Amino acid sequence: MAVVVCLHVPQRGAFCRSHEVMPMASTIGSELHTGDGSDVLARMTAHGHEQVVFVSDPASGYRGILAIHSTRLGPALGGTRLWSYATEDAALTDALRLSEGMTYKAAAAGVPFGGGKAVVVADSRHVDRPALFRAHGRAVESLGGRYITSVDIGTSPDDMRYVREETTHVGGLPSTVGDPSPATAHGVQRAIEAALYHVRGTSDLAGRTVAIQGCGHVGYHLARMLHGAGARLIASDTNDERASRVAREFGAEILPSEAIHTAKSDVFAPCAFGAGLSPATIPDLRCAIVAGAANNQLLSDTDGALLEQHSIAYAPDFIANAGGLIYLCQEVAGWSAERVTSTLEGIFDTMSEVFAMASARAIPSSEAAVRIARDRLAARPPTASDKPRPTARS
Repeated sequence: MAVVVCLHVPQRGAFCRSHEVMPMASTIGSELHTGDGSDVLARMTAHGHEQVVFVSDPASGYRGILAIHSTRLGPALGGTRLWSYATEDAALTDALRLSEGMTYKAAAAGVPFGGGKAVVVADSRHVDRPALFRAHGRAVESLGGRYITSVDIGTSPDDMRYVREETTHVGGLPSTVGDPSPATAHGVQRAIEAALYHVRGTSDLAGRTVAIQGCGHVGYHLARMLHGAGARLIASDTNDERASRVAREFGAEILPSEAIHTAKSDVFAPCAFGAGLSPATIPDLRCAIVAGAANNQLLSDTDGALLEQHSIAYAPDFIANAGGLIYLCQEVAGWSAERVTSTLEGIFDTMSEVFAMASARAIPSSEAAVRIARDRLAARPPTASDKPRPTARS
């Protein structure tokens, strides 16, 4: 409903306030700027975003974009991604796509949150992390609870401690429920099992080959779980140390990152960056199923149909990777561990519903997943017991 452009992050207590509409102006003066305000507003309108905030704090080197897609079911919840984006357009595209995906993820998973995301444009090798994330905390605080942040690619629970010094609207802290990565990996495993049942008639992983692209936090735990279930692993990572660890601990065969998607396997599991499934890569896939943890795996909406044309079952990412979001409900919504576990297990059922709808209506699974999420978004208002707990600043 509004675009907010903040040129600087003032000192604590003096953060700039929202205006109804303040289009992106040439006075930003950032080398990241590539478009005008009408471009941003048009992109927001096209996908139903409520608010986008651009923030700069020259003193700390902080430059961030905070995108709120929907608050219909509750505050927008989504992690903060730290990345050295080449252009503002790339950073904005990531924020918009990721925040929209979080809306659908929350609705499909049945959690009392909307969708949001933050991206921080910086080179992680050359930043003052305490100052940077305190500035980010002030940006989050300025939204008055409409957005709750947490960890994502490039950020850690320790970074969230600095955010917490400036705002209560943050999860994923090291002293609370801990790392959500194992929960995300467990949800992906349940999605893989649902896809296997759809394709093979059994969810048993024993003897199946899974090619994992990306051995970071989630990819590592997914490898551990799949290995424990008897799967054979092929893996890749741009970081040799992470790849070697998975090979050493779980007997994975290691392939170069550029070749992992061509490996012959039952399941290809993208667990790195998104947009990797495209007309350039899909014809090279040698798998029956794509199911992984990466966000926005399809380069465009039409790529879901292209996977179908190649007889590849696609487990839509925002359903498969909802485990971390579900896990955070312990911290930010007061859910019990039992409720979290039950909801995590429900990923299998939701994924099965996706495949059933896709088959019945002769549509790609990617389209079926969005329809299910939108139906749940429209039908399920948040209940009082589900609303996030107010927190007091310590």
